[in-house]
Amino acid sequence: MKRIIAVLLILIMIFSLSACKDKTKIEGKWKIGIMTGTVSQNEEEYRAAQRVQEKYGEDRILLQTYPDQFMKEQETVIQNVLTLASDPDVKVIIICQGIPGTSAAIDKAKEIRDDIMFIVGVVAEDPKMISPKADIIFQIDELGMGPAVPKQAKKMGAEVFVHYSFPRHMSYALLSKRRDIFKEECEKLGLKFVEATAPDPTGDAGISGTQQFILEDVPRKVAEYGKNTNFFATNCAMMEPLIRSVLNEQAIFAQQCCPSPYHGYPGALGIEIPEDKKGNVEFIISEIENKVKDAKNKGRMSTWVVPMAMMFIEAGTEYAIDYINGDTDGKLDVEKINEHFKEYADAETKITPYHNEETNKTYDNYLMIIADFVDF
Repeated sequence: MKRIIAVLLILIMIFSLSACKDKTKIEGKWKIGIMTGTVSQNEEEYRAAQRVQEKYGEDRILLQTYPDQFMKEQETVIQNVLTLASDPDVKVIIICQGIPGTSAAIDKAKEIRDDIMFIVGVVAEDPKMISPKADIIFQIDELGMGPAVPKQAKKMGAEVFVHYSFPRHMSYALLSKRRDIFKEECEKLGLKFVEATAPDPTGDAGISGTQQFILEDVPRKVAEYGKNTNFFATNCAMMEPLIRSVLNEQAIFAQQCCPSPYHGYPGALGIEIPEDKKGNVEFIISEIENKVKDAKNKGRMSTWVVPMAMMFIEAGTEYAIDYINGDTDGKLDVEKINEHFKEYADAETKITPYHNEETNKTYDNYLMIIADFVDF
């Protein structure tokens, strides 16, 4: 009887300690700051941050946005990051997208808080600039997209590949390198590569000017090159008008700049997402397929099955909580990160640290992620 009582007491103590540990994880003083673009720049990132806040509460998740004209309002970008960093309970700050000025904002934040971990997704700054500043960087595998997108376009019947961008984006190392790979791959596949310059949405014409240009130029390009023309653009604000125009012209659209079923497609195709279907990837894919089929453009539009930018924010938050709770192997635990990515995507994701072939330098914290296509 004494032995039984002793065993029971031990079990009660173990259970109590476990319960206490879990309670500490739930009730400990921690917060996570998330900064995204506005709804007009990229709605899916903003909505992903809102979902995280709904899940964990406004007392845990603090939200900020950067201005649409962020190139002209760098001080506002820095100030918004400092607002998050000034809360002593904030342990991690997630920034997505990592617009120009992110490195400077991190530097300023670390002047007052050098203990905060920074996770940055969809980065627009050069790896050698951002890697020493941020602790973890999530980037769509821009270079892996280089051969993948033209191959996908060719598979869907493309004969011409139109690439819309502007000088600011072409000054980004990865985007310009990807453009060069597009050219090389198009040449191998027998596709005509057309480099088209669009207005910068941060310029004087703003987002509306860029969108109007896309709406007017796509029909011109189809009239010139034919319907078997694939269109690609480097800016998020271009996606809705580009998808809408491609569908109207029955042209080809292999993927967006930030591939995701949620990026551009719902707004361009007028898809309403009920509250109970938000975050349901199968639902949105089915709705897009129906719209594409109704427009008689089946098999000529596609994307990645994983909403990357949303995954960077939502799975990134789960990883951040693991880090805060001491459940990661230091700040950079790639295995743990991939576990959260696979759980979010319900599919395989491939992570590769960025390697600069010219300098032969590998940036271990600059993680490139790629996924498979889904055809509509």
